[in-house]
Amino acid sequence: MDTTYSVPATVPIPSRPLYGMLAQFPAVCFTLTLLTDIAFWRSANILWQNFSAWLLFAGLVFGGLAIVVGVVEMLARRKTRLFRPSWAAIIAYVVVLLLAVANSFVHAGDGWTAVVPYGLALSAVTFVVMLLAAWLNRSVVSRRSVGVNHYA
Repeated sequence: MDTTYSVPATVPIPSRPLYGMLAQFPAVCFTLTLLTDIAFWRSANILWQNFSAWLLFAGLVFGGLAIVVGVVEMLARRKTRLFRPSWAAIIAYVVVLLLAVANSFVHAGDGWTAVVPYGLALSAVTFVVMLLAAWLNRSVVSRRSVGVNHYA
């Protein structure tokens, strides 16, 4: 006798928004930009400056794409509204992208001064603001008790 049991999900979570997957790319690119700036500062090898410039470019492209997809998803899909960040997190994400644009202009220069000291400082500030934005976004998700079963 073959018996199958169906166990209902305890918390109905909608499919993961595409924005959440795209938003990881700028975070990785901007973090690696900080690391490559530190490597350039310590070694003065021009290769690290080139890596930083390309990482900034990739982070800005994916960041812009994530913003467009996030706005479209927020308007088109009602289920993702539960997961949208607070206004403080949205402002922090925009500040991250603006800092990255400024950092990209600084990195467009040639030689040592393209990274040290202003490019390195902007990379560090971008990283810190990115952490703040992630923390603000995470606090919204935990405050709304996403994924918590109150009836267990």
